[in-house]
Order: sequence, then structure tokens, then C-alpha cells
Amino acid sequence: MKILITSATPFEIAPLRQHLNAQFWPHSESLFQKEELEVTLLVTGVGMTLTALNLGSLFAKQRFDLAINAGIAGAYSTSNISIGDVVQVASDRFADLGVEEADGRFTDVHELGLVDANAAPFTNGELLNPSAGFDFLPKAKGLTVNKVHGYQPSIDAILKKYQADVESMETAAFFLACLMAAQPFLAIRSISNYVETRNREAWDLPQAIKNLNDVLIDMVETMDGRR
Repeated sequence: MKILITSATPFEIAPLRQHLNAQFWPHSESLFQKEELEVTLLVTGVGMTLTALNLGSLFAKQRFDLAINAGIAGAYSTSNISIGDVVQVASDRFADLGVEEADGRFTDVHELGLVDANAAPFTNGELLNPSAGFDFLPKAKGLTVNKVHGYQPSIDAILKKYQADVESMETAAFFLACLMAAQPFLAIRSISNYVETRNREAWDLPQAIKNLNDVLIDMVETMDGRR
């Protein structure tokens, strides 16, 4: 069984890497094996462009039984998700690809008619995960942005336009790459902060990273035990 685990940065999956180094046979810095289970780690870089580029390049050469995107995210206050929670992103969309109108409103590329909102792999402008039937984590609706929200009027506007639970900078790009490659996938995000007026003192990165990696390690051990 071949598993790909991707993250935007090395620190988000550092505990998982330590676990694999200790429990698996490392072929390299990115490939680990234990009997028939192979785990490949890929750090894509931050943002949609690097994520799509690096995943597209990889999927052109390799296929995996499952690709997992793992990282931290912000939760919108309307979501009833707490800091430290780990969720499965079941749907996502590009939330700031379009134009800003003269009155400040945002019009996305689907509304502009530049990208058909129902042309594959989109469904009403969203990217849906057909593998999201697993109930091992709460499901969440995501938005992917180039600029993380930190200004309350902007937060209010994006929530009014797209009702969502979590915000990241890569998830929709991961969805797009997997859907275009017909690659089974899961997206897992641990909540480090609320999407609110920017206040880094209110973030809890250590807890979010610990909880994320606890889930990832449990998943790897479960896959190892199923053989």
C-alpha cells in the first residue's frame, strides 16, 4: 500500500517524520517503508501555486493508494469548531480568485463566466472529495485563500458570500490536483486559530500540530495493522 502525505511546511508534520524514522525503514528523507506499507512525505511549499505545481509533477510520475493533505488551518467563528480540533475537509473552493468590484464586492471567476462552475472537477464552483465518506473525523467545508483573512469586514464579507468552516492556503489546490489525476485523497486540518481580527497571541500552534500528528500517526499505524 502506497500512501502520500503532503504538507505545506516541514514543521506541520515534523512529529510524523520522527515517528516514521523510528518505526519504519527510511529509504530517504521522504520515503519510508514497513513491510508492504510505503509512506512518502512531500513538503509542497506554502500556497496554491506551489501545491498544485509540486503535486501535478508528482502525480505525472507516481500514483498512490491514498494521498493525504495535512496541515493547520483557521476556523471561522460560526463553525462551532474549537482550537485544537482536527477536521476532515470534505469540500473546498478557491475563495479569492476573481475581481474586486468598484463598490468593494468580490466576484469570483465562476460568476464572471471565466470558469464553468459545473465543468469537471467543479460542482457549483466547489471541489468535492468523493472519498470523504469516512467518519473518523468531523467534516468541514473549507475555503482556500492567497491572503489569510485578518480584517473583520473582510471576514464578514467572505462568510456572507461563502458559508464555510475553515480557511487554509492550500486545500483547494490539493483537491484540484487529486481530482484531475483521479487520485483518491483526504484532507485533514488541525485548527490553530480563529479567523478573526489578526491576533497571533491567540493562536495555539503547538497544540494544533500535536493533535494533527497524533491523528496522522494513528492513521499510519492503522494502515500498518490492516495488512
